[in-house]
Amino acid sequence: MKKILFVCLGNICRSPLAHGIAENIVQKKGLKYKVDSAGTSNWHVGEAPCTHSVTIAQRHHIDISQQHSRTLKKDDIESFDYVVAMDKQNKTDMEHFGFKNVYLLGNFGGFNGKDVPDPYFFTGEDVLNGFEKVYTMVETCVEELLQKVENGSL
Repeated sequence: MKKILFVCLGNICRSPLAHGIAENIVQKKGLKYKVDSAGTSNWHVGEAPCTHSVTIAQRHHIDISQQHSRTLKKDDIESFDYVVAMDKQNKTDMEHFGFKNVYLLGNFGGFNGKDVPDPYFFTGEDVLNGFEKVYTMVETCVEELLQKVENGSL
């Protein structure tokens, strides 16, 4: 069984979306993968994903409301085959923590290494549109990532 871990800062916005999108794709394709997510910080440990991430996921028929934030653990280094960071800073933090071969999600889906923007800091009336754009980017990247994992080119 292949195991994939998605990581962002707090594990309440981006990585729960990637986690939910990947689980949805894996389930639809009948693949035997374990998917999880975590954060590099402990700011939100035990919390559910933020309301906007839950709302955007629901709009796409994905339920992430039962996920709970957790912090990366040393055990994760050995437990997961693929560890995927949402941005360059989290990738660097994970490498300093001891992870090898951390993938950047923005290296997939034609985004040329772009960071997935952290929607936690989005403000104003257009917040949900910002979350929708993040969802679309994450979905595109996750789809290509899973394709490459499945065909053995990663």
